[in-house]
Amino acid sequence: MNESKNIAFTRLGLPEVILEGVRRAGFQTCTPIQSQTLPLALQGEDVAGQAQTGTGKTAAFLIATFNHLLSHAPPDADQLDGPRAVIMAPTRELAVQIHADAMVLGSATGLRIAVVFGGTDYDKQRDQLAAGVDVLIGTPGRLIDFFKQRIFSLRHVQAMVLDEADRMFDLGFIKDIRFVLRRLPPFDRRLNMLFSATLSYRVLELAYEHMNNPHLVQIEPDKKTVDNITQVVYFPANQEKPGLLIALMRRMQASRTMVFVNTKREADHVAHILEANGIGAAAISGDVPQPKRLKMLKNFQEGTLPVLVATDVASRGLHVPDVSLVVNYDLPQDAADYVHRIGRTARAGASGDSISFACESYAVTLPEIEAYIGYRLPVGQLDPGLLVDVKIPPRENRSRFAGRPRPGGGQGRGGGGGRSSGQRPGRKRR
Repeated sequence: MNESKNIAFTRLGLPEVILEGVRRAGFQTCTPIQSQTLPLALQGEDVAGQAQTGTGKTAAFLIATFNHLLSHAPPDADQLDGPRAVIMAPTRELAVQIHADAMVLGSATGLRIAVVFGGTDYDKQRDQLAAGVDVLIGTPGRLIDFFKQRIFSLRHVQAMVLDEADRMFDLGFIKDIRFVLRRLPPFDRRLNMLFSATLSYRVLELAYEHMNNPHLVQIEPDKKTVDNITQVVYFPANQEKPGLLIALMRRMQASRTMVFVNTKREADHVAHILEANGIGAAAISGDVPQPKRLKMLKNFQEGTLPVLVATDVASRGLHVPDVSLVVNYDLPQDAADYVHRIGRTARAGASGDSISFACESYAVTLPEIEAYIGYRLPVGQLDPGLLVDVKIPPRENRSRFAGRPRPGGGQGRGGGGGRSSGQRPGRKRR
């Protein structure tokens, strides 16, 4: 497809009830992924789309889904006992965000929209499904739970969407996905859409098995990170990381910041350190109760919580507007996760900053990350005035902070702030 990147939604032939939702969402012209997928999907063609995060994939598949349902009457309408569209997402946060967007874009359509996910509101979700829905959004586990209880059937599904399909594999949901797909009507009797930040061979295999000759749409597939993210990497020793993080955040007067770590324990640790040093922060990870997770995200989105410390369970699917800074406190162990993490900033054409710490524990992954994105990250210098003393919260183990941070990082690996002092053990720098 070579559609214009600036095509107006009014030129797509959408019904007025959908255009009303588009106006309420504040949309006027299509993003590249929308301009290339919507003309196909609106004609009933299946689409497997790849684009960077924050480029409008959610609106694309919601608009196409609503249009398909409005233009195709349900078969056996008098016997309708389940949703007409199913949208599956890998995380609770993403499912909630899709539902919020759907409620705006579909506000004038009259379609009944529901979301189901684990961790909370079990009876409320079950009752809503039993009352009947047209568009069902959910995570695989909770969706299958209700299906097995025969709260709804899948025999009337006319549209199917998989969002963040590669993350479905990463989180071990592929068996659940196949369970659902095999219980839908045949793929040539429904509209099928698959969207993801990356389209791996295993995702494409899934697409071609369960979709009807899908059109593959890729937006700058070889360009892993966006131009308007300013990226830098520092080489601190492990014990220098807290002081460096606090100093950088104070220097940048950071707000709406996401700090990524590799473990839940480290997320709690970093959040406690930031709080003890006067920077409001909270840690979000996979086992935080759902009501608390949603409250954290609400506070973060509203700006009352300056810093969200997250494990990778939160690095995909979270739609938080106006994130100004992403910090990789721990470098991710999967190169693709680097892209997903820093993609939380500079969304929808905005600019943003990304800071990464290549410390003694995780610097070994830097070559893979740079090979994946196709260039070497600029190096920040650890000058003597950059590090600060760290106030240790009472609940923390003081042995983790034996001694003061070393100004300038002149000792140990990564201390000098340059590439040579950040050499990875057991590897040669290319």
